[in-house]
Amino acid sequence: MEIATKSSILIVNNVEESLSKILAIYPTHQTRVIKNEEKDEFQIEQANKALKEAYIASNETKYIFLCGATFRVEAQNALLKLLEEPPANIVFILLIASKNSLLPTIYSRLPYINLKKSIEKEDIELNIKKLDLKDIYSFIKNSQKITKNEAINMVETILIKANREKVKFNQKELDVFFKSIKLLELNSKPTTVLSYLLLSILEKE
Repeated sequence: MEIATKSSILIVNNVEESLSKILAIYPTHQTRVIKNEEKDEFQIEQANKALKEAYIASNETKYIFLCGATFRVEAQNALLKLLEEPPANIVFILLIASKNSLLPTIYSRLPYINLKKSIEKEDIELNIKKLDLKDIYSFIKNSQKITKNEAINMVETILIKANREKVKFNQKELDVFFKSIKLLELNSKPTTVLSYLLLSILEKE
């Protein structure tokens, strides 16, 4: 990972975790971070802060991180012209969890780097055959901060791992997996959906 020389988009698994790692290579006094402290969504308030920060003159390159699991449409529209023609010595870095968070008008205009790592089956510390409530509780507790896309990957990985452990599902049981993915795509809370899925597996006859 190198310091960006021009405005760009970084796609990561977890915005908060990645931010701390990425900031480690940037000069502290030349770096600004703008994010919503109350929720994961980048809103118009944060866009206005970015506009103000960008027009504070700097003799050195100033790196402005815009962070959010999702970005409100009005916030993106407010930033569009600024991102296309930033003031001198300003480099914007958008840290996002999914390219679907951005409008095509922004996503198509900035170079992007996909830093996402797929969640491998080894990362799912569950014994599907011998699943119990204690395992489920521990798993959900450790999944509190995952994004929608990470949760979708988890659902798919749980199904793959179950198949490898030779756990058989009938059509009704398989439908729970597909329903879980659909709920996540509709922005249901990841931990709620994962709890629903794992409890369904636990109750499997």
